[in-house]
Amino acid sequence: MGWETLGRWGDDAARVEPLTGGVANDVWSVRVNGRLAVGRLGARGDADLAWETDLLHFLDREGLTVPVPIPTTDGRMFADGLVVMTYVEGGPPETEADWRRVADTLRRLHRLTQGWPQRPGWRSSADLLHAETGTKIDLGAMPPEGVARCRAAWARLAGRPTCVVHGDSNNLGNVRVTPERVALIDWDESHVDVPELDLVLPGNAAGLDHNAYDVAAQASAAWEAAVCWDDDYAVKQLAEVRAV
Repeated sequence: MGWETLGRWGDDAARVEPLTGGVANDVWSVRVNGRLAVGRLGARGDADLAWETDLLHFLDREGLTVPVPIPTTDGRMFADGLVVMTYVEGGPPETEADWRRVADTLRRLHRLTQGWPQRPGWRSSADLLHAETGTKIDLGAMPPEGVARCRAAWARLAGRPTCVVHGDSNNLGNVRVTPERVALIDWDESHVDVPELDLVLPGNAAGLDHNAYDVAAQASAAWEAAVCWDDDYAVKQLAEVRAV
């Protein structure tokens, strides 16, 4: 239906201006009930969006700072691919101390969501040792030698406990820092996987030892290559994954 769906959040609901950073979605600042919020319009199905909005409500109740879905006037958390969420203040991490706080926040996310069910239609890195496709990933579109390298990187993490990973936490645009707290925004890539995929941060802010960082970095580069294939960024990420 497009942005006309925003009317389901009230007669005064309106778009304000487009926001940068979204690739798969159309993201705008919006005004709902007189307050600034964020609207994200995309092609995800209802089961996918229910998983994401349920997760965000849970994390908010547990004390993490995240965008909280705002219901439509009839109580729905999304409608026709549109989600409206609270606007989160703050700026990007700037110091090593900021990134250490980001790492602490990610580890809290991981602890809170151990055993969480997989996002509908998604595959984890361990699943992709055997599966070919999952939501945005199609290994069949990649060079076979590249797939072998990615799977070898993921195999080093196979069998580890899983949890929800943010999926794009080292992107400056997805972290909002204030002196009081760290907020994670843009949960479009979140899914269930091994936590190491979230912990490849600038300056090794998560404090991983040399081997653990290498394992995580290789698996993360393989994931980024697969999920973005075949743009220039994906090709660059695949080049980072060592040959088997």
